Amino acid sequence: MSSMRWRCGAVLMAVMAGLPQVTPSAAPAAQRGLQPPAPDDDEGFEPIFDGKSLAGWEGDPAFWRVENGAIVAESTPERPVERNTFLVWRGGALRDFELKLEYRLSEAANSGVQYRSTLAPELGRWAMKGYQADMDGRDTYTGMVYEERGRGFLAPRGQFARVAAGGRRKLIAETGRPEDLRAQLKTGEWNRMHIIARGNVLLHFVNDRLMAGLVDEDAPNRALEGLLGLQLHAGKPMRIEFRNIRLRRL
Repeated sequence: MSSMRWRCGAVLMAVMAGLPQVTPSAAPAAQRGLQPPAPDDDEGFEPIFDGKSLAGWEGDPAFWRVENGAIVAESTPERPVERNTFLVWRGGALRDFELKLEYRLSEAANSGVQYRSTLAPELGRWAMKGYQADMDGRDTYTGMVYEERGRGFLAPRGQFARVAAGGRRKLIAETGRPEDLRAQLKTGEWNRMHIIARGNVLLHFVNDRLMAGLVDEDAPNRALEGLLGLQLHAGKPMRIEFRNIRLRRL
């Protein structure tokens, strides 16, 4: 394991568990008696989409519906989206949480999971701004930490970044080579997304790989609480599907 990769793992453990970083032993893991962790599961998660209706969610009915157990967002040549529109979860503001879901995109699609966000009525009834776990049909940006109508690109795929005071962005470590992480994504198929937001630390996983992470120390601009939503982006006709949406408050 490279020093950069070890540093990434050490930082992750430290920020999530609140423990001091330690220097790794020179002995191999097997000799130190370490065991691989058990696979993650859904313990403590609750569904926030019933698979049948948009109960608990609000958005423009011209673009959002339920079909075959999934939330479908779709625009057409006859019914274009002129400004990004969102389906907002009405279960209340979230602070520290984990969210798991599955998504599938058409090639032209541009979407994201909005969280710790606010409504932006000055831009439209269903407009939002705030953190976003980005995704797109061509997997150019999928997995990155983005801020809608805010500071923009905060942690591209493959980076564990820090936004310091004053908005200065710094690289803490690499989560993997961008091309290797992209290879884990299933274009046009169902993918699993897992978001962890705890304090000022944000982690985005897709198909069990850490795509990007952020430590947000930009206090005047960061958000520690806010709304959850799903995005349908303006532009060419597109189709996006979400299913198995589960939430665990931390």
